[in-house]
Amino acid sequence: MTLLEALALLAIGTLAGFINVLSAGGSMLTLPLLMFLGLPPQAANGTNRVSIALQSISAVTSFLRAGARYLGLSLRLSVPAVVGSLLGAWLALQTDDALFEAILITVMACSAVLMLLPQPKLETRTLTPEHLTPAVYLAMFAIGLYGGFIQVGVGILFLVVLYRMLKIDLAQVNVFKVLIVLVYTLPALAIFLVNDQVRWGYGLVLAAGSMLGAWLAVKVNMSPRGAFVVKWLTIAVIVVIILRLLLG
Repeated sequence: MTLLEALALLAIGTLAGFINVLSAGGSMLTLPLLMFLGLPPQAANGTNRVSIALQSISAVTSFLRAGARYLGLSLRLSVPAVVGSLLGAWLALQTDDALFEAILITVMACSAVLMLLPQPKLETRTLTPEHLTPAVYLAMFAIGLYGGFIQVGVGILFLVVLYRMLKIDLAQVNVFKVLIVLVYTLPALAIFLVNDQVRWGYGLVLAAGSMLGAWLAVKVNMSPRGAFVVKWLTIAVIVVIILRLLLG
């Protein structure tokens, strides 16, 4: 790893960690970056989990210190997500590189479009165990399956399930999201690790940036204008990455 590569990992990792906590889309930056630096798609997919796990630990710790609530309910939601992530990681390891790259490009394009759609204004409510219906658990299994397979844009799915289905306020959605992602990422990371698809040097440098970005995101009370700028900056970078992937 060269100094320039390390600096790129730190910079993109910081931006990705910041984005992942406040909204979604960080892995749309980090996974392609690892591939651009020469890692095969499977190794990039596994290595990216190191950053996701450590930034999630950073964010969860910060949220707990800030007085986050309803952690027991979020752990209940994590159970089907863990089952899904184990299956998703196994499926990812069975997917050849060309197909994985095609899926990545498709997912990034769809996620970028979804990021542009406005969030509906919903009347939110306090989450109780009665709201955790079989449909919600099935949706969490699907999120875990997707997250275990590729992770890219998974935060958008959390917005659909937690905000639109459960009608939890967006601040609480972010707390639930980072905790559930942490819980299901650890077993998925273990599967990639057992199959020798984790490059620790790249992963730890990327994670250092991601943890810093996650910490900053928890501390910053971003204005609507700031959130608008971050979203469009992210989309612009995603478009460049998609073009780079398509052009080889």
